[in-house]
Amino acid sequence: MDEEERYLMRAIAHIHTDFPTKFGIPRQSGLVGALEGIVVFEPQFRSEGALRGLETYSHVWLLWVFSRALREGWSPTVRPPRLGGNKRMGVFATRSPFRPNAIGLSAVRLVGVEQTERFGAVLRVAGVDLMDNTPILDVKPYLPFADAVADASGGFSAGAQEGLLAVECPPQLLELVPPDRRQALLGVLANDPRPSYQDDPERLYGFCFAGLEIKFTVADGKAVVRRIEKA
Repeated sequence: MDEEERYLMRAIAHIHTDFPTKFGIPRQSGLVGALEGIVVFEPQFRSEGALRGLETYSHVWLLWVFSRALREGWSPTVRPPRLGGNKRMGVFATRSPFRPNAIGLSAVRLVGVEQTERFGAVLRVAGVDLMDNTPILDVKPYLPFADAVADASGGFSAGAQEGLLAVECPPQLLELVPPDRRQALLGVLANDPRPSYQDDPERLYGFCFAGLEIKFTVADGKAVVRRIEKA
């Protein structure tokens, strides 16, 4: 095969989430089930017929582009955050965005297919791990009889859900967060949004979420929210 062989693809949709930047986004889809997003199709793909039957599925696959991580060339090895950023692994053994083709894959829960006056049919999905306005290349139904492998091995990523943080957020600060976003925010913090190689109990970390800037510290297995301000 010609190594320069190329295939033309286009974004069929964009997803809108509460994350304007990558810091704070869960490392994988499904880790924070309360995190929702809206998939808005491009005008030429706003066809009710194209979504017919999708509402019968509980989950869908989103294929998307690491649009904020595009770069020239690629490296055969990367430093996964899961390993502290100090050990190199093969790029195809990781979910790193720095790949020959910057394509991401997420399994998300389909909350519903909703009709809107402005955008036609949109998809409300949950358990997202995507930045706001990420281009979507395709939507496919999740097939549990084929896509779920009960005895699959997790490789060096096994146990990624171990060691969730306890979260402490003063009530007066939590009240600044819209009620329908509070559970999602606490889930993001519990999953420890810091890079794995950063463990400074004195450092004040921060990320933007739902139009707010969340400031927190982490020490002794607990994330403590220190400030919440308008972004």
